[in-house]
Amino acid sequence: MQSRDYPLTGPEWVPPPNPQSPTPRRAQRWMGFAGAGTLIAVGYMDPGNWATAIAGGARYGYTLLSVVLLSSVMALLLQWLAARVGLITGRDLAQLSRTQYSRRISVALWGLCEVAIIACDLAEIIGSAVALQLLFGLSLPVGIVLAGALAFAMLSLQGFGQRRLEGTVAALILLTAGCFAAQLALANPDWGAAVSGLRPRSEIVAQAGMLWLAVGILGATVMPHNLYLHSALLRARGEAMPERTPAAMHRALRTTQWDTTLSLGFAFLINAALLTLAAAVFHASGNTSVESLGDAHKLLAPLLGNQWASIMFAVALLACGLNSTVTATLAGQVTMEGFLNLRMKPWQRALFTRGLALIPALLIVGHGGEAQTTHLLVFSQVVLSLQLPFAVIPLVRFASDAKLMGQWRVRGTWLAAAWGIAAAIVVLNGVLLWQTMTAQR
Repeated sequence: MQSRDYPLTGPEWVPPPNPQSPTPRRAQRWMGFAGAGTLIAVGYMDPGNWATAIAGGARYGYTLLSVVLLSSVMALLLQWLAARVGLITGRDLAQLSRTQYSRRISVALWGLCEVAIIACDLAEIIGSAVALQLLFGLSLPVGIVLAGALAFAMLSLQGFGQRRLEGTVAALILLTAGCFAAQLALANPDWGAAVSGLRPRSEIVAQAGMLWLAVGILGATVMPHNLYLHSALLRARGEAMPERTPAAMHRALRTTQWDTTLSLGFAFLINAALLTLAAAVFHASGNTSVESLGDAHKLLAPLLGNQWASIMFAVALLACGLNSTVTATLAGQVTMEGFLNLRMKPWQRALFTRGLALIPALLIVGHGGEAQTTHLLVFSQVVLSLQLPFAVIPLVRFASDAKLMGQWRVRGTWLAAAWGIAAAIVVLNGVLLWQTMTAQR
């Protein structure tokens, strides 16, 4: 299907009902809108999350669990807004940006989004390569090339249908969850300290090192390209609705809200488990300098007294790397079509994105070796955080626009919360940049 221009009157667009279409049952309505949250949740468990969570847990214990929680709450609201905009207007965030902004601004927004996608893909390539190295002893350059090939294998599942791809992604998520559950059982964390770590503390902003990791966690949790992808997935599901009556739209929105909440809630548990594991194993044993995925893998088995702990760590890392490949490529396709009205085949888009990410990955690994991989992973997540305002601000503006959203526009407390999140992201990024420039003087 070729891309097309969309009318500006999104809420008024109502396709004629098909009298031959039977009224879907409740289970069918749920399945029609469920699954999008699963694909989105994958982006919140990519190798970039691993790097920031391990470094944060090893260095500061359970303190940064509050950042994981707040970031997850932010992500939940923003993803809900993105899904709502796509479903109601019949256009995704990129398409709306193209129609609502000038050509120059929309192209600039597309360029910034491409930077975020490449940064995310860079983290996925390196994370998958490290996992392959840990499991099979492959060198990092070989692992990077093989990770690129595995990306195409995952995307080829689309040829068997979107549900097949979503099912495979869900299976890998469950595999990851099982690995973490087993490792936490072996680690026996201090659950009282973990609960205390969910309380925000002022020292997170005051300390430059802690803030750097906090912003990295924010960028790893609230990913800008996921907002574009979620709106596109719900746009497509909305177009397939047999009717768009107020009652039908209300049911679709409610199902989407549950799908998003459950999926991102599960992603929060995975990320919190990763940081808790690092705090319980590394910080508690005095290994506060553990940052690299390789060091974490080597120390898990002796510290936990179980050789399977390291194997489960590497398996979960590979599963997350493969899964997150899918969302980055799909998001790249959506943004390119939406901003530029240009469509590429999935394998062409994967080749384009992966090619741009493979080159710096190979250069950095070849020059700095494994020691540079963790710094690169954390840096990629900070880049994602810096790109966030350019996606979040247009999203909140569209979600609250009465001309675009009609009776479904966001208002009141939810709108205030959305603008508050946008302001918090801008302030945190500003503080980080100021601290960075001050440190370099």
